[in-house]
Amino acid sequence: MREAAVVATILKHAVPKSEVTASLAQVRETVTGVIADIRARGDEAVRAYSEKFDKWSPDSFRLTDEEVEKIVASVPQQVIDDIRFVQDQVRTFARHQLDSLREFEVETLPGVRLGQKHIPVQAAGAYIPGGRYPLTASAHMTIVTAKVAGVPRVVACTPPIHGEIPAATVAAMHLAGADEIWLLGGVQAVAAMSVGTDTMRPVNLIAGPGNAYVAEAKRQLFGEIGIDLFAGPTEILVLADDQADPFVCAVDLLSQAEHGPDSPAVLITTSREVAEKTIAEVERLLPGMPTRDFAEPAWRDHGQVHVVDTLDELYALADEFAFEHVEVLTAEPRLALERMTQYGALFLGEGTCVSFGDKVIGTNHVLPTRGAARYTGGLWVGKYLKTVTYQEVTDTDSQVLLGRLCGRAARVELFEGHARSGDVRAAKAAGDELPWNTA
Repeated sequence: MREAAVVATILKHAVPKSEVTASLAQVRETVTGVIADIRARGDEAVRAYSEKFDKWSPDSFRLTDEEVEKIVASVPQQVIDDIRFVQDQVRTFARHQLDSLREFEVETLPGVRLGQKHIPVQAAGAYIPGGRYPLTASAHMTIVTAKVAGVPRVVACTPPIHGEIPAATVAAMHLAGADEIWLLGGVQAVAAMSVGTDTMRPVNLIAGPGNAYVAEAKRQLFGEIGIDLFAGPTEILVLADDQADPFVCAVDLLSQAEHGPDSPAVLITTSREVAEKTIAEVERLLPGMPTRDFAEPAWRDHGQVHVVDTLDELYALADEFAFEHVEVLTAEPRLALERMTQYGALFLGEGTCVSFGDKVIGTNHVLPTRGAARYTGGLWVGKYLKTVTYQEVTDTDSQVLLGRLCGRAARVELFEGHARSGDVRAAKAAGDELPWNTA
């Protein structure tokens, strides 16, 4: 029996889901047309869309090694040092993830060896968003992690910003280990990496965040290529008890609301006082935010505040949201590790903020949104690996046992061809009759 939903007092509502669905339909239609055009016209279409959307049409969208070196040299040393530090954190965590994956071979019967091994995909695409926010950190998350997994070819794409090269992002892509760096953005970048053109060989998997159009392009191309996960606008869920600081709650909600006007920011608390004070702090802080043009509509249209009676209800409601980022500002934040099962990433205690995960701490910031945390975690080193199996039978007694068993089991399912394949093994090893072989 399905458990009843938690009943909460809602002090702030979001816009109806029907409004969000309507906007997504328009995005879907646009993306379908762009992908179809790039399939048909290749580089010609890619160039046309880059000119249309980014006002960018160089002789080559791919940067040469000399161009990359010149761009990296233009970046301040402090920025380079910070990029290296953060990439070291991401690399260290990804290596620990890789170490947790075990290849093995086991003998289950005499002479029957079954094994598992991990093979990296041979080409991965990394999409690093640009536009208003050049997400340098996404280069760390997508490229470094792919390289730790052993991917031999990583193609990295990022758009120009107002006709200019995003030097820090290019530096991050280069230092992360990208094999190809392309100044190309949007649906045209995702489609080119997926289907290939005369100048770009296709990849096997694409990872990285992006706007609604990039996310929809990945969704439509999934199956033809692999993707990290289905993604939507950035989400933050703050969980607070009566000990939480409303000022901190407000600052952290707005830290993610600034991603875009459609970014949900939600507070669930056991304290009405904390809820009301947090709302007041958000309203006080918003007018002075340099990113108010994004944060204000995000909070207005997608912000929510819920008040529940107990911590049990708080965690239960949090799981119903299944949000990307969950920040736990309670007296015992580690309880969330035991009580919650549906989230992209947890940020435990006041000393830990979602922005640490986005920018510097080392865990991956490419995380599930729109409820995808119900069935998947975020990007990790294992996403770039194919876990494959192998089998070997060298013992004749085992060959006879399995051959006869296969014959019987397959005939129960009416798979005569399968059965005969098993019969042959038993016949080869033990001289069993093959009544179906009339030759």
